[in-house]
Amino acid sequence: MPGKRVPEPERREQILAATYDVAAEHGLWETTILRVSAAANVSPGLVMFHFETRRQLLLALLDHLLAQTTVLLVDPEVSALPSPSDRLIAVLRREMSRLTSEPMRIRLTFDFWMAGVRDAAIREKLRTEFARYRASFRPLAADVLRAEPERFAGVTPDGLAGVSVSIIKGCAVQSMIDAEHFDVEDHLAAAVGLMQHLGPAPTVG
Repeated sequence: MPGKRVPEPERREQILAATYDVAAEHGLWETTILRVSAAANVSPGLVMFHFETRRQLLLALLDHLLAQTTVLLVDPEVSALPSPSDRLIAVLRREMSRLTSEPMRIRLTFDFWMAGVRDAAIREKLRTEFARYRASFRPLAADVLRAEPERFAGVTPDGLAGVSVSIIKGCAVQSMIDAEHFDVEDHLAAAVGLMQHLGPAPTVG
């Protein structure tokens, strides 16, 4: 008797999950329709039915990856913290811990980043999503600047949001380079120390 028919959305997710596993193990460049179909335990034709081409499959994988990587969620416990700087630091800690706990996801993101050098569609997807992620830090940053204008004289919400994202992404890179010795709390303490002890930028001219 034939097996139970799997709904198309569920089958699509199954194929995407297999694509992620293949890309994480072999790298983006070695992710082929044949490897994905074997990992998903479906025919190559079924993979192509859902995604048509290898390129479309990889673009769908990128969407899937970004949907889980560049989303900022501020939980109620963090929102309840009375100090804006404490809220920002708590979010930094959460994001740094989240990204460094998923080294394969970070490596795959960098694979796509390299592919985006030559592929305009990939480059635009990455640019758009990273810009959205950075913008999601802007309200937190604006609250900090309103609460501590002397410490951050001359700093804009966009500037502080950008630095916050740079700290998180730099943390992810460091954890990928030296996972055995990397410590999130140490990295965060150093970043917070810089923000706390560096005074306003000197006036030039």
